[in-house]
Amino acid sequence: MKKQIAVLDLGTNTFHLLIAELDLEQSIKEIYMEKKDVKLGEGGITAGFITAASFQRGVDAMIAFKKVIDSYSIPSVYATGTAALRTASNGNDFIKKVKEETGITIEIIDGDREASLIYNGVKQAVSIDQCSLILDIGGGSAEFILCNQQEILFKKSYPLGAARLMGLYHHSDPIQESDITIIHHYLHEQLADLKLAATKYKPQILIGSAGAFETFVDLAIKKFHLSGRQSLIGYTLSVLHFQSIINDLIGSNHQGRAANVTISPVRVDMIVVAAILAIYVLDELKIPAVALSTYALKEGLLYEKLSA
Repeated sequence: MKKQIAVLDLGTNTFHLLIAELDLEQSIKEIYMEKKDVKLGEGGITAGFITAASFQRGVDAMIAFKKVIDSYSIPSVYATGTAALRTASNGNDFIKKVKEETGITIEIIDGDREASLIYNGVKQAVSIDQCSLILDIGGGSAEFILCNQQEILFKKSYPLGAARLMGLYHHSDPIQESDITIIHHYLHEQLADLKLAATKYKPQILIGSAGAFETFVDLAIKKFHLSGRQSLIGYTLSVLHFQSIINDLIGSNHQGRAANVTISPVRVDMIVVAAILAIYVLDELKIPAVALSTYALKEGLLYEKLSA
């Protein structure tokens, strides 16, 4: 009998549904995957609440997901809520409403657990054969994991999500140098312990997990006519190509980004501060290589539950 489960990653920007099974040979097969740009943190992330419109979008997305889950007759459903739900004053109200409407129980996970799940997902997608720094830029938080294939050496979740940074510091279009300088000062303060850990472990590659890094890679593939990643779950990008794309984004305006079909609508504005964060980390820690893992939290949760 094949074991089938559904996992839901309920992020600040996007809600993800992944349905998969573990077959008799103990290999995992994806059955269904969907994401909805709910923008749960829109208008309230910096103030710590979910606005009425965002609240309803989230509930509607969960109702739609439940219909899909039921259509596959999935017996086990695991839903995790991250930064937006764990910091919102009305996060518990959202959880109760979803339970009433769908019967799905949402587990709020802390940043430490979130980082562990991201690591579990990423190491299934890429070979971590040297000390690496995994960076997952969400909407409400960003997770940093120093690791190798065998273990996590350092992990921490910081309040550096793209929606949060944009709300606090992105006040001009294109973003002004003064805003970038303020962001750099903030990152310098926030990431002091990461820098100490990086000095000790010396990561040789920055692995971006899903999200903004998928956009960075897709933009580079288009600009430099690289071989496409198609369905590949990992992709290595040269630092020069990465830097070029980052500079393009930081110098861009809303109109230009909105017209770029490679950038999803939910990331049109947040991609700028995500780019600033990514290049800051690469430069400050002097990391010589960049890669993408399309696997992240939801795959980590999937592997954990199916392997239990």
